[in-house]
Amino acid sequence: MKKLMMVLAFAGVSLAGMAQEADPTEKYSVATNSFWSNWFIQVGADWNAWYSDEEHGQNLSTSPLKKFRANPGASVAIGKWFTPGLGLRTKLQGIWGKTVTDGNNYGNSNKYWILNEQALFNLSNMLYGYNPNRVWNFVPFAGAGISRSMTYNHYGVGLSCGILNTFRVSKHVGVNFELGWNSLGTDGDGITSPKKTGRGWDSRDNQLYAEVGLTFNLGKASWDKTPDVDAIKALSQSQIDALNAQLNDANAENARLKNLLANQKPTEAKKEYVATPISVFFNLGKSAKVASKRDLVNVEALAKYAKDNNANLLVTGYADSATGSKNFNQKISENRANTVADHLVKMGVNRDNIKTAAKGGVADLSPVSFNRRATVEVAE
Repeated sequence: MKKLMMVLAFAGVSLAGMAQEADPTEKYSVATNSFWSNWFIQVGADWNAWYSDEEHGQNLSTSPLKKFRANPGASVAIGKWFTPGLGLRTKLQGIWGKTVTDGNNYGNSNKYWILNEQALFNLSNMLYGYNPNRVWNFVPFAGAGISRSMTYNHYGVGLSCGILNTFRVSKHVGVNFELGWNSLGTDGDGITSPKKTGRGWDSRDNQLYAEVGLTFNLGKASWDKTPDVDAIKALSQSQIDALNAQLNDANAENARLKNLLANQKPTEAKKEYVATPISVFFNLGKSAKVASKRDLVNVEALAKYAKDNNANLLVTGYADSATGSKNFNQKISENRANTVADHLVKMGVNRDNIKTAAKGGVADLSPVSFNRRATVEVAE
């Protein structure tokens, strides 16, 4: 029997290893879920075989299919996964068992139940990374609990271990196949031996079982990937760079306007406007919405100038060449130019007086984020 169990365990581990090699998954950290997430309920039917300490030395058949030692049973369990690799469950199993005594009087009925608290170790997730769509998960478990023989009105304590194989059907439903062992001391079958009749396996009441059942995942049954802090920092920095660029442009424009008012004649205002484009900045990968509406303040002044003087405006879109393909950058620069043109129309500029152009990806400004913009200027 010991050799049989060792062979089954080795086969299970080998098969699991081969299955996971065919399921390569990028490892990543997951965020901690709330206490009420990742609960599950299991129901199952099993075939259980009993090996009593009273049969030591009688050379009875060890086959788990013999009628004198085997019966069907049922189980129900509730548990929770605290991480993708570690969980706990409380399992109740029992109903029909057998007490194996001696060769002349074996096969006695033993109605029983066993209640175990067990730790679950999902080796598939531990070794190969969490994958919510993995079909097969290999889950060894171990625990301890109490038992009661209702036929003989006797309680006992024991240990348990085994292998739980879960097969995904959907996000909330799975099929499970379980092989387990309950080692229940000398009184698990309801009969307490007056003295130990063997050593090791033969000195205890043992129950082996094979079980098929269903697993129902409750509430949130998945795990979210932890945020990429570096990516968030990079995005925040690009937004800061864009704001700094806007501030620099605004300061330069204010200085230019002050100089214009102080030193130029009114008739020369149009010529000065032509020389200084106004920038409107966008965030990475965005073209339908400007980064800050404050960019449109200076554009409004230019729009008023164009309306008052019936002037033509040129809107040119840009993208930074450090990100995106050539075709993508060309398209996003066109969209940015059209977005600013639409704002000019809303400000009262005639659409016929607005021309648009797109330069695609460029590296004119430093840092590279400054190139994610559209410029507005008075056309020649």
